[in-house]
Amino acid sequence: MAAHAKTTVEPPPSAEANDVSGGNPWLTLLAVCLGVIMVMLDGTVMGIAAPVMGAELKATLSDMQWVTNGYLLALAVFLITAGKLGDIYGHKRVFLVGVAGFAISSAAIALSGSVLMLIIFRVLQGLFGALLQPAALALLRSAFPKDKLNQAMGAWGAIIGLSSAAGPILGGLLVENVSWQSVFYINIPVGIIALIMGIMIIKDRRSSTLSRIDWPGVVVLSGMMFSLVWTIIKAPEWGWTDAKTLLFGAAFVVLAATFIWWQSKAKQPLVPLSLFKNPSISIGTVLMMMVAFAMFGAMFFLGFFFQGVHGLTPLEAGLRMLPMSAGMIVASPLAAMAIGKLGPKITMAVGLLITAVAMFLMSQLSMDASFIESGLPFLILAFGLSPVFVGATEIIVGNAPMELAGAAGGIQQSAMQVGGALGTAILGAVMAGTISDKLTGYLGPVAAGMEQQAPGAVAGLEKAAAFGTVPPEVAQKIPDPSVLQVITDAVHRAFMDGMHTAFTVSTIVAVITAGLALFVRSGRKVEGEPVHIG
Repeated sequence: MAAHAKTTVEPPPSAEANDVSGGNPWLTLLAVCLGVIMVMLDGTVMGIAAPVMGAELKATLSDMQWVTNGYLLALAVFLITAGKLGDIYGHKRVFLVGVAGFAISSAAIALSGSVLMLIIFRVLQGLFGALLQPAALALLRSAFPKDKLNQAMGAWGAIIGLSSAAGPILGGLLVENVSWQSVFYINIPVGIIALIMGIMIIKDRRSSTLSRIDWPGVVVLSGMMFSLVWTIIKAPEWGWTDAKTLLFGAAFVVLAATFIWWQSKAKQPLVPLSLFKNPSISIGTVLMMMVAFAMFGAMFFLGFFFQGVHGLTPLEAGLRMLPMSAGMIVASPLAAMAIGKLGPKITMAVGLLITAVAMFLMSQLSMDASFIESGLPFLILAFGLSPVFVGATEIIVGNAPMELAGAAGGIQQSAMQVGGALGTAILGAVMAGTISDKLTGYLGPVAAGMEQQAPGAVAGLEKAAAFGTVPPEVAQKIPDPSVLQVITDAVHRAFMDGMHTAFTVSTIVAVITAGLALFVRSGRKVEGEPVHIG
C-alpha cells in the first residue's frame, strides 16, 4: 500500500511565472525548429518522392504502404515513451540524439538498395522522429515563461508552415531534376546545423522528481498504440467488421484498460493520470485529435486529385498546396496574438468554424478547378487550423507541470498522429464507399462489357479510382479510345464524388469540434497547486 502512495511536490511560489531553464528563449526556439524542420520536410516530400522510389526499387503498392506505415507505427508507438525519456534524462540530450539519428537514418534511406532496407530504415527514422518531437515542445516549455509561451507556439507554427510550404516545392524540384535520394540527403546538413546550435544554445534541466522508466507501462502502452494504429491502417483493407479488425480492436481495448489500471498503481507512471484531471489538457488532446482527423484525412486525397484527375506534375501539385503552407506563416503568429487577447476558448472555436468553411469550399471544387479556386480554400484553411494547432499545443504542454512537459509533448504528438491516421482510414472508407456506389452508373453500358471481358474488372477499377486515375495496365487493354475516355471520365467523376463526401464529413467534424472548444478553460495552473507524480 505504502509503495503506491502518491508523491506530492509543492512548487515554489514563483514556479509558474518564472520557472525557465535559462538561455536565450528565441535562439532556443530557432535551434529546436531546425530539428523539427527535418521531420516536416520529410513528411511533405515523401508523398512526392514515393511514386519514383517505388518505380526505381520495383516496389509493389503493398511495399510502399509499408514504407509509410512502418514510419507511422514507429512514431505513434514511441512518442509518449520518448517524451518520458526526456523528462528523466534531459530533453536537450534526447533532442540531440533524435536529430542525429534522424539525419543518419535519412542517409541510410537514400543509400537503400532494396525495399526491405528502405522499410527498416524508415522504421528507425520514425523512432528517432519520436525522440525529437516531444523533446522539442518540452524545451520550449522550459525556455519560455508561461505568459510568453503562446507567442513561442505562434512562431513555432510559422516556421513549421514555412518548412511545409518549402517541402513540396523543394521535393518536386529535387525529384524531377536530381533523384529521389536527394530529398533524404538534404536532412544531413540541416541535422548538422541543428546539432551545433543545439549543443551551443539549448539550456536544459532534467526533472528532480523522476528517476526511472515505468517499463511495464512502456510495454503495455506500446502494445496498445500498435493495436490501435494497426487496426486503423488495416481496417479499410480487411473490412471494419472483419475478424482480424475486431481482434486487433479488442486487443487495444484490453491493453488500454490494463494501461489505465497500471498507471493508477505505478510509483512513477509513464503517463500520470493526474494530467487529465486538468480539463484543458483533456479537451486539448481531443481537439488536437479531431482537427488532425479533419485535416490529414481530407488532405490525403488532394495529392491524388491534383496528380491523378488534374494530371499535374509533382512540382505543380506542390505549388497548388502552397497557399495553405504559406498562409500558416502569417496565421500562426496572429493566432498566438489572438489567444493572448481573447483566450484559447474563443480563438480555437472561431478557428474551427473557419476550418469548416474551408472544408465546405473544398467539397465544392470542380474537376478542372483553377489555381485560384483551389488556392482560396487552402488559404482560408491556414487561418482556421493555425489557432487550433497553436492553442491546443499551448494548453496541453503549457498546463502540464514542468517535470511532465515531455510526457505532455508526447501526448500532443500522439493525439495528432492517431487523429490523422483515423481521418485517413475513416474518410478513406467513406470515399471508397461513395466510389463503389457511383462508378458503375458512370460507366453505363461499358461496365457490362468490362465484366464480360474480365469478371471482377469493375471492382478492380473501383480500387484504382481511389487514386483518381486509370492504371496503365488497364488502359493498355482497351484499344478503343472512345471506350477508354468513358472509363477515364467515370473514374474521375466517381473520385470527385468521393472526395466531396470526405470533405463534407470533415466540415461536420470541424463544426462539432468547435462546440467542444467552448469547454476549454483558460487553464493556467493555479500558482502553488501541488503536482501529483504518482
